[in-house]
Amino acid sequence: MVETHDIVRPPAELSAALAAIGSATASAELSRMGIRSAFIRGPVSVTPGVRVAGPALTLQFLPKREDLYPVDEYAEPEKQLHRHVMYHAQPGDMIVVDARGDMSSGVFGEMMLTYFKGRGGAGVVIDGCLRDIGEAKQLGLGLWIRGATPNFHAQTGIVPVAVNVPVACGGTLVEPGDIVVADDDGAVVVPVKLAPAVLAVAQEHAEWEEFSRIRLAEGGDLRRYYPLSEEARPEYERWRAEQGKG
Repeated sequence: MVETHDIVRPPAELSAALAAIGSATASAELSRMGIRSAFIRGPVSVTPGVRVAGPALTLQFLPKREDLYPVDEYAEPEKQLHRHVMYHAQPGDMIVVDARGDMSSGVFGEMMLTYFKGRGGAGVVIDGCLRDIGEAKQLGLGLWIRGATPNFHAQTGIVPVAVNVPVACGGTLVEPGDIVVADDDGAVVVPVKLAPAVLAVAQEHAEWEEFSRIRLAEGGDLRRYYPLSEEARPEYERWRAEQGKG
């Protein structure tokens, strides 16, 4: 019998707050904290306008060796670990897959993703492909992938080998339970222990950017308002007070 471990999930409010700030701000603030790049390179959004954040369930693929893995899509399904990562799904979870950048095998198809959506899953980030992409886009999940293929998960050169282990997705380390923030700009990995600090600085950043955006739209001086200059700070503080933010 196959046994895989669940993850430790951070508070849902933490993920929700990170979703609100978005991937670009999360990436920038992590960079200022010394995380050189938390961006998962390769997978792009195929569900425009979707912004989500949630803890990572991880799935690792390795090159296929036919004597160790059946070719039939439906042979011994409970030994196929891409199913088992979904068995752990809870509301708000993200699935992050190291599929080695493979462009031939579809890690999941419509039926698997329908199950994940039914469990409350938020999104999927795959350094590789999906199949049934037309149907998958209609499910209401966030999807960040390299592309689409008609092939099933083990039809060509890769197979799933581990669930909820550290993976390298798009060249970025993802630990099980890390918070993945994903939107139209891509997917960013936020270590749970850094998440509160990221939020603290990001929320302040978002406030002055809101003020600056207003002033720039009114024709204000870019040098004064972006980034916010010390000369403009008293004006910003007055605006904060007027907005009830002070």
